[in-house]
Amino acid sequence: MSQDILINWSPQETRVAVVEQGAVQEVHLERTLERGLVGNIYLGKVSRVLPGMQSAFIDIGLDRAAFLHVADLMPNIAAKHATPRAGTPATPAPTPDAAAAALAANSAPKVLTPNPVLPIERQIFEGQALMVQVLKDPIGTKGARLTAQISIAGRLLVFLPQDNHIGVSQKIPPAQREALRQRLVRLTATTDGSPAGGFILRTNAEDATDEELVDDTAYLRKTWLRIKEAATRQPPATLLHEDLSLMQRVLRDLVGADTQSIRIDSREQHGLLMGFAGEFMPDTVSKLQHYSGERPIFDLYNIDEDIVRALSRRVDLKSGGYLVIDQTEALTTVDVNTGGFVGARNFDDTVFRTNLEAAQTIARQLRLRNLGGIVIVDFIDMVRDDHREAVLTEFRKQIARDRVKTMIGGFSQLGLVEMTRKRTRESLAHMLSESCEACAGRGAVKTARSVCYDILREILREARAFNPREFRVVGSAKVIELFLDEERAHLAGLSDFIGKPISLQSEGSMTQEQYDIVLL
Repeated sequence: MSQDILINWSPQETRVAVVEQGAVQEVHLERTLERGLVGNIYLGKVSRVLPGMQSAFIDIGLDRAAFLHVADLMPNIAAKHATPRAGTPATPAPTPDAAAAALAANSAPKVLTPNPVLPIERQIFEGQALMVQVLKDPIGTKGARLTAQISIAGRLLVFLPQDNHIGVSQKIPPAQREALRQRLVRLTATTDGSPAGGFILRTNAEDATDEELVDDTAYLRKTWLRIKEAATRQPPATLLHEDLSLMQRVLRDLVGADTQSIRIDSREQHGLLMGFAGEFMPDTVSKLQHYSGERPIFDLYNIDEDIVRALSRRVDLKSGGYLVIDQTEALTTVDVNTGGFVGARNFDDTVFRTNLEAAQTIARQLRLRNLGGIVIVDFIDMVRDDHREAVLTEFRKQIARDRVKTMIGGFSQLGLVEMTRKRTRESLAHMLSESCEACAGRGAVKTARSVCYDILREILREARAFNPREFRVVGSAKVIELFLDEERAHLAGLSDFIGKPISLQSEGSMTQEQYDIVLL
């Protein structure tokens, strides 16, 4: 099926839409301020060694020094990057240029293992240059957490350039792991006898072809060579490799043989992406286009409108039926309703046609909203077995177009279809919205009358514990209005009962459930 990819870039945000047959199927976004440092590789400089904590502070060019524990240190690579400082008593270490040259001489270093038994002060020293990778972003006053055990993630594989281990994700069934491991050993072996490096097969590579695995291997090795080359000419406290941006991940992960075009609305970013594609993915260069039209690029397919609809619980079907999609922490439920659809000759046909259309729409909404985990679909009850089988077949056909791994069961005894969809990133709703301050994420608020009665009970409790001159109720306009109208008799009765006046004050900034009782 033909596919077009649209990229809308701005300094604060990158948005990507995957369009198939004129309809948006996936939306990806990345915000500049929310991009972390995890995965970035730096040529750091040891600023302080702490023997008591068996740790060190490393300057990687950020506001705060980063933190490296001895368990995350690779002693041999530390020696290769060592830079002696004046007056340092130790076995002479190579200069940065010599170390980088030695590192660049090999396509991958020898197998290196951490040595937590050897004290950190005997492995590194202040002023030493060290290649490190960010494990954890800085939080609050704490600096980033680092490791010297480098790993580079690809679409299907994780490359371990300092190791020769070949592994398979533990999430893949045990019965398949050994065959996949042997296959990966064969595909990653080098023909010139140079070190192959280590690889870990990711979960989403379970069904990958040999060609896809070879391409990912080549990309990862080329990335590592570029990192090593940068280490030969960059000073310490320099970024050597930044984890791929969303646009670069689009070329790596989303572009395939069915992709017709990749259009981006920024000339500058188009040039940068062309350079990246030319070096790592030359097959995609011909598909990259700079969009210079007057209309915003997302307006070509009304993508912004689809995003707004994807944040709503209700999704209308063309036939007049509709879906209700509820996303919770544990699972997502999809309820199919006929609504106003009465176009078929009889009720059974109406239900069948609604369910068929719903099967297509649900598959698209799962991709568009990026809903993962357990999904329960409640199709409208069907009496005929052939109708049920046809709907399930259509649903599986549409789901098969999803690049994310899914598993679908049949109809349960209760008429429900259970399925799972692998969680790959935050859902669209979680990325674009937050819990409502008024309802705290419940999706509903107390009625104004319920709040009035809560206030009356609270005043009674306060009157028994304190003896103020007056009680003042501060609340939302709707609650105060109700007290002045329909509930004024109850308020007056309570005032007489406690023997204290009760005054009212409207506060426009308060939500319906918020109130305050002031003792004067």
